[in-house]
Amino acid sequence: MRNDTSKDGINCEKYRPFEQLSYARQFMANLPYLTMTVLGALIFLTGFGSSFRGWIAAGLYIIYGISGTVWIILFVCPYCSYYDTRACPCGYGKIAAKVRPKKNENRFVEKFKKHIPFIAPLWIIPVAAAGIFLTQGFSFLLVVLIVIFSINSYVILPLLSKKYSCPHCPQKETCPWMGGKKQQ
Repeated sequence: MRNDTSKDGINCEKYRPFEQLSYARQFMANLPYLTMTVLGALIFLTGFGSSFRGWIAAGLYIIYGISGTVWIILFVCPYCSYYDTRACPCGYGKIAAKVRPKKNENRFVEKFKKHIPFIAPLWIIPVAAAGIFLTQGFSFLLVVLIVIFSINSYVILPLLSKKYSCPHCPQKETCPWMGGKKQQ
């Protein structure tokens, strides 16, 4: 166990040492987000009946999903304790280190709260779009896609994050995602 304090003053005594994660584990941590993005695109494609508008909407949603990942890498990861380590469950910390310098970990909560709203619509847009599509005409395939999207995005993704990625995080005490204490 770590019995020290990080250079930014975060008490690490409750946490195990940073574990080097394999690329396979990092891929598995990203799989629910990737699945959500693909399912969201399929909802648009199905809702628009594979028309040109459907392909455009699906493509834009995929671009938004990729942009969300890049956004987090640029604006949240530099403040994370996992920055530039192979301990980052999603692998973004190593990528962030190649494009942004390390920032003060004490500002992680502030940056997390500020930038997470950029990606939050990824969870909402496909559900809202499917609702609109279903009012225009019933599609069993669309219902199946929205059910799978919802289970993946609202159950599996958060559950895996909180059970796999978050329990050993040095910043979980103050993280808004984990529901920790508010930062003073």
